[in-house]
Amino acid sequence: MDWDNLVKSLHPLEVKILLNFGPETALTATVLAQKLDFKVGQSNQSFSWLVGKELALESGRTSTTVYEITDLGRVHLAQGTPEENLLKALEKGPIPMAEAAGLLGLEQKDMGSAYGQLAKEGLLGLDETKRIVGKTHQPSLRMQTLRALLVRAAEAELDEGGLSPEEVIVLAGAAKKRGAATSAFKTSDRETVVYKLTAAAQEVSEVLKAKGVTGEEVNALTPALLASGAWKGRTFRAYNVQSPPSRLIIGRRNPYQEFILGVKDKLVSLGFEEFDGPLVETEFWNGDALFMPQFHAARDIHDVYYLKNPTHAKKIDEPWLSQVAAAHTDGGNTGSRGWQYNFDHDFTRRLVLRSQGTVLSAKQLTKAKVPGKYFGIVRCFRYDQVDATHGADFHQTEGIVLGKDVNLKTLLGLLKMFAMEVAGATEVKYVPGYFPFTEPSIEVHIKHPVLGWFELGGSGIFRPEVTQSLGIEVPVLAWGLGIDRMALMQLGLNDLRELFTNNLDSLRQRKRS
Repeated sequence: MDWDNLVKSLHPLEVKILLNFGPETALTATVLAQKLDFKVGQSNQSFSWLVGKELALESGRTSTTVYEITDLGRVHLAQGTPEENLLKALEKGPIPMAEAAGLLGLEQKDMGSAYGQLAKEGLLGLDETKRIVGKTHQPSLRMQTLRALLVRAAEAELDEGGLSPEEVIVLAGAAKKRGAATSAFKTSDRETVVYKLTAAAQEVSEVLKAKGVTGEEVNALTPALLASGAWKGRTFRAYNVQSPPSRLIIGRRNPYQEFILGVKDKLVSLGFEEFDGPLVETEFWNGDALFMPQFHAARDIHDVYYLKNPTHAKKIDEPWLSQVAAAHTDGGNTGSRGWQYNFDHDFTRRLVLRSQGTVLSAKQLTKAKVPGKYFGIVRCFRYDQVDATHGADFHQTEGIVLGKDVNLKTLLGLLKMFAMEVAGATEVKYVPGYFPFTEPSIEVHIKHPVLGWFELGGSGIFRPEVTQSLGIEVPVLAWGLGIDRMALMQLGLNDLRELFTNNLDSLRQRKRS
């Protein structure tokens, strides 16, 4: 073994680990933080280097689920949960259902959730005049448990291993992994990797001690060291004057941008027309026009970003507003019973960042030709836990096909094209889904060689409540597929975040689609 060259290649962080630990010690990022004051990033990088030099190896992994209190959870801790506040308000007497949300300062859907949960637990009910009547003023065991968990989580995150089965059940109803801004707790899976030094590491440690290497060596002679004179008496790391010069690299288009342009070319060649629209939309187009009820749990499918200023659009164009409102209220002229609630004309004007590409499909229906084929490459925004297959800012390829003769078989053919020809998947499956605006609804899933099966997106045939409210009398096929995920598959990547990396070397070497 060429110990001299190996020692010269060691980073000071690696040196400190080799000098302070032996092969018998189980090493984790937490251990290095406690003993050497390493940051998590320094620990992970050091382990990677040592494993590459065969001076350390992975000895095990442990996984656990943790719960953290969110900003909303802290508000509930300080001001009370919606259930607690509703129960407390009932101490003064019955409350008209229609006025309850306003009296408590709650969104209508939060009020509905609180009432539904308390009614389920038998703590309240409705009298003959549709007033909410409290049956008891004592909180349920679930509410008491939730209050205790909020207090504990405000001090430190909760590890599932230290929770009782009852507490885990309560947290399951109050925590989200993605879109946690609308819940009291955020849950995440945490994995701890354990490393051990190899026998060779012990030998390297002895060589380091013999050479007087401490890990405190200076990496670079800086102006600050020169100005202060602190360089005197310091030991500097050796560097290789024979290192090769930088490569001369010609420019090229970003691989992801190249992939998107290829998708557009393919769809245009098939006779599709491209549509686009603003990033900021109203609740009307983002959900109401798609027959998503305003105060229903189905609205939680998309956790949107709201605009702070301005908060609302001035108006919604007619006759679409009236026709959509009628479809929600009693079905209008669509042959449906609707959702049977009073459509909120103020809520529908609220401005949001669009959470789904289907908003543009809905707008296109108002001016579409029959027959017709349309598509868009659409940027969308949702509260989401960023991971290998999810992002808070992502793209969808959205499209519709209108015509008297289009049917489910036509849709399946389009989905197959996207999954196999565009994404490059070899294994595809179709799964029944649920979306308020399509019936039937289908999810298409593809199998990634590393990540396994994941959803590419949703599709279906628009319901009459959507099409007829927007002036269309023929069947309409619709889909919204994650083009980021298609690129993930086609470009041979294992993490969506690699599509947006600023690592130029990675971009230059990435394969073209």
